[in-house]
Amino acid sequence: MQPELLFGIHSVLAALERHPERIAGVWLDARRRDGTLQEIRAAAHARGIAVHEVARRDLEQMQPGGHHQGVVARVAAAAGLGEGDLPALLAGLGQPAFLLVLDGVQDPHNLGACLRSADAAGVQAVIVPKDRAVGLTATVRKVASGAAESVPLVTVTNLARTLEQLQQAGIWLVGLAGEAEQSLYELDLTGPLALVLGGEGKGLRRLTRERCDFLGRLPMAGSVESLNVSVAAGVALFEAVRQRGVVGGPPAA
Repeated sequence: MQPELLFGIHSVLAALERHPERIAGVWLDARRRDGTLQEIRAAAHARGIAVHEVARRDLEQMQPGGHHQGVVARVAAAAGLGEGDLPALLAGLGQPAFLLVLDGVQDPHNLGACLRSADAAGVQAVIVPKDRAVGLTATVRKVASGAAESVPLVTVTNLARTLEQLQQAGIWLVGLAGEAEQSLYELDLTGPLALVLGGEGKGLRRLTRERCDFLGRLPMAGSVESLNVSVAAGVALFEAVRQRGVVGGPPAA
């Protein structure tokens, strides 16, 4: 695989801490001597990784748009996980499954934000389809603020088949849909669980919706019909976190 560029303070720090063997070099804004970049310098030097002090314009050439926050790293691209890796991943869980499935999220900022919320909520893996969805880009990694290095992202070629695989493993599928009769807060989210959310605009695709065991909606008190997918994911994940402090069974019918 071709090396990729990683940018942003939190994403580079996370890569240095978790996968230093993949980092070929770090480029820093030579004019900056603030604490966060000093931390990156020290972490890179401690791991024997070359640090290049360069002008800001050089960083902007490496990462057009100026969103690098003064640091860019060149890393070997991760192999990534596919649906063939799911059985081993599920077998290795030391507690009831808590997964997030995203059906066709295309905006890298949304995927990055979902990964960040997933990490904060203790999600064990995020599952996305290969087609008509964004992958693990540099922008996703930056927005995720390190979560892309800690939460496995599983890319699958057939989402419906993967959902069936999860069901066969005893995992309940709870989809978020505005037309659902029950509120998400009425469902029991404490057992082995995969929360399933649709992409921007269209929500869950028909086959995905039909595969879910239960559908829940977020109550909307205002004039807007729905929330941004990353916001909805955060709300749903932390409702599950709230409930999962209590031992329970499958979602209520």
